[in-house]
Amino acid sequence: MFNTDLAEKVSLHKPSIIWKECLNTIKENVPQITFNTWFLPIKPLDVDNSTLKVQLPSQFFWEWIDEHYNTLISKTIHDILGPGAKLAYVIASDSENEEAEIADPIILKKEKNRVQQKVKKDFESYLNPRYTLDNFIKGEGNQLARAAAVAISDNPGGTSFNPLFVYGGVGLGKTHLVQGIGNQILLNFPEKKVIYLSSDIFTVEFVEAIQSNKVNEFSNFYRNMDVLIIDDIQFLTGKEKTQDLFFHIFNTLHQSRKQIILTSDKPPKDLMGLDERLISRFQWGLTADIQPPDFETRMAILKKKAEDYGMTISGDILDFIATNIVSNIRELEGCLIKLLANASLSSREINIELARKTVREIATDRKVNITIENITSLVCDFLKIDENKIRDKTRKKEIVFARQIAMFLSKELTKSSLKTIGLHFGGRDHSTVIHACSSIEKNLPSDPALKEIIDKIRNQIEGTFS
Repeated sequence: MFNTDLAEKVSLHKPSIIWKECLNTIKENVPQITFNTWFLPIKPLDVDNSTLKVQLPSQFFWEWIDEHYNTLISKTIHDILGPGAKLAYVIASDSENEEAEIADPIILKKEKNRVQQKVKKDFESYLNPRYTLDNFIKGEGNQLARAAAVAISDNPGGTSFNPLFVYGGVGLGKTHLVQGIGNQILLNFPEKKVIYLSSDIFTVEFVEAIQSNKVNEFSNFYRNMDVLIIDDIQFLTGKEKTQDLFFHIFNTLHQSRKQIILTSDKPPKDLMGLDERLISRFQWGLTADIQPPDFETRMAILKKKAEDYGMTISGDILDFIATNIVSNIRELEGCLIKLLANASLSSREINIELARKTVREIATDRKVNITIENITSLVCDFLKIDENKIRDKTRKKEIVFARQIAMFLSKELTKSSLKTIGLHFGGRDHSTVIHACSSIEKNLPSDPALKEIIDKIRNQIEGTFS
């Protein structure tokens, strides 16, 4: 039966009063840290008859509350507004939310796939709507790949970045970036046919097509795409028939100026077991690597994710996480989620001790990958050069010397492309990197002092980051 004591509050449209009553009940049933973390950030918006609409800070809140506090909130809303009460939730990060009629008291409004709403197609794009270019954090290690992604999104198939081949280690954001391109293309060009899948799924579908005698239908389906995004293309190695079919699909799409986007854990030239014809075609467009994020990028990612999750975390704790998880964006995000879970489930404050415990549980590899940033820092330290000056336009002999060594070692010790190395040194052209490396290589055999410097810095780098 409807709670008559609050009938007047409902009729007067006072959602804040009703939600305050709910909070008073909830506070008595959960620890203070849980109450502060999960319920105080919820904002009442409106009330209509027995339906209360409130706003959640993020999609993550919906998932967490639905899993852990569904029963509590359901009982509370029934106690306050009666058994026929309805609860409507709006996610703050979804700027295009519409009001939702919620039949059950505690069914939260899921984030909409705005891409799929624009145009109804007869196939599934398999794009995750959470992966967008807007929430892909730009840093020195990914700026070339991201710049290409933006250009492609504005003109799919019409740039020189076709195919776009993105490579890098696990958990660095390759999947996020390429799916972000797909989602942005669908927003810009809703009529386009865009599909994302892994090379493993492509192979499985091909095998099924062979078994059902539908190879032509399978091939024609992918030849008719406007944008084809294949993740982890390296898993085509050793699969000759699949490679042969993909070769022909690739040719058809490329000749039709359709966009092809591929990811891998290594550059095309290092993909053993792939047809040379494919490797050659993978290099027709742009090959861009994604490096482990530098400290500033890691901090930016943590701050953005904390904001998305509705978390308030002090700078020193974020600094600690960013300092100790250095090579994997996925682990950064996982650390935040686990930190919040540890705090809520154990009723503990989020402090540096809990952060240390969480980092130990999350970090799978505490070794630091060698990056251009690492190399530059050690070279400058060894040669007593201001690190900022190595990126300047200056032609001072000692600065040029340090820059050439850093470029030479970056080419030798990382998998970065010449374009990426140049970008790290003040946006210089790849020809500058070639000249620097050639200069060092030319002088090494006849200059013992140079060889000693290179060897000492190389040993220091490998000893520090291996």
